[in-house]
Amino acid sequence: MELIKEDDGLEPVSPSGQYLNSKVMSVSILGILELQIPIDDSQAMSLFRDNFLPINPRFSSIMVTGEKGARKWKKVGVNMENHVHVPSFSSPKGSSSPSENDSFLKSYISQIAMQPFPQGQPLWEIHIIKCPTSEAQETLIFKLHHALGDGYSLVAALLSCLQRADDPSLPVTFPSVKKFSSANKDHRNIGLRKVVSRCFSPLVNTVRDFGWSLLKSTCVKDDLSPIRSGSESLQPFSVSTITFSLDQIKEIKSRFRVTVNDVILGVIFLATRLYMQRVSTNSNLSTNSTALVLLNTRNLRDYKPVKDMVRPNSESPWGNHFAFLHVPIPKVKPSDSQFSDPLKFVHKTHEVIKRKRSSFGVILTGKLLEIMQKCRNAEAVAKHISRTARNSSMSISNLIGPMDKLSLANHPIKGIYFAIAGTPEVLI
Repeated sequence: MELIKEDDGLEPVSPSGQYLNSKVMSVSILGILELQIPIDDSQAMSLFRDNFLPINPRFSSIMVTGEKGARKWKKVGVNMENHVHVPSFSSPKGSSSPSENDSFLKSYISQIAMQPFPQGQPLWEIHIIKCPTSEAQETLIFKLHHALGDGYSLVAALLSCLQRADDPSLPVTFPSVKKFSSANKDHRNIGLRKVVSRCFSPLVNTVRDFGWSLLKSTCVKDDLSPIRSGSESLQPFSVSTITFSLDQIKEIKSRFRVTVNDVILGVIFLATRLYMQRVSTNSNLSTNSTALVLLNTRNLRDYKPVKDMVRPNSESPWGNHFAFLHVPIPKVKPSDSQFSDPLKFVHKTHEVIKRKRSSFGVILTGKLLEIMQKCRNAEAVAKHISRTARNSSMSISNLIGPMDKLSLANHPIKGIYFAIAGTPEVLI
């Protein structure tokens, strides 16, 4: 990292930005766009230069260190050729089929995910894959360092480059998110015991969750399993995708009066236990396995324009504003029937998340990181976060997607998905 003597007037790097770009951790976010028709190279270069680069000054800045050790963002010139890459894939047979290109693409994503960013240039790259796969005619891969912003910020940046395919003049719409309603419940017969319980349960849950978070970040580790190797080195990176019917998820949500996230988490946990059983028939399905669920701490339910996010005192500020929640993966005993009744995973997940919603453990964990930053330094906090992730088995993060079909400069997009690279966990 470049050392400078004069750092007056430079924008300081946020504490979370320093954690995520340290000697211990270097985390990136990958955004993969599947195009239905090929895009011209010159048109793409012009689009990235004129639309993507001006979104935020950090896209044309490098991270430097001042004389006192403080990290700052320094504005630099950007050579687009150093950031936009167009790899070529070749098959021994000459021309390759879409299924062969699927393998090439998967290997290429794994390769660039593990590569560090070049020193001395802004922390982002764009890769244009100009060969048809089974899913797209061309694929764009945005690799953005997490120090630039969290998933919410970077997705908002990407969306600002896209338009609605049906009418580019209309704004992109997102699904409405409503809080779970308990209006149908009868509160007339609530007894004193329930009133006392509702008053004290947040306190009890907060103490339990914060205490458990401290233990998981220090001395308590998940059991070794097919999804946790215990290795301290970074594991090989690979991306797999699967599509679920949102209508079916909503049907389960309505039938059991839970949230969409409850259903999705339940499905993920069930699939994880099934995977553990399939990979190792001797695997103990009652192993202690924990998921770190990443939460957006902004009090918002949709995306805001980037120009609003970068304003001072914005309600939806740019940057890294997230926290993590420890959620145990439901255990399966030989006598249990969860595999025969998968919806039990949804019920168990709902109960755990419901209890944690009444806890302030996440807030206290965030305050702890702030205190560690002030009393020690960013590297110490990065080690704490890395150890927390390493002691867990998997991480889960999700983002709200648009309801409309989108296009990039009149090139229809078939699908968009995201992944995180550079964390210690085997499964994300």
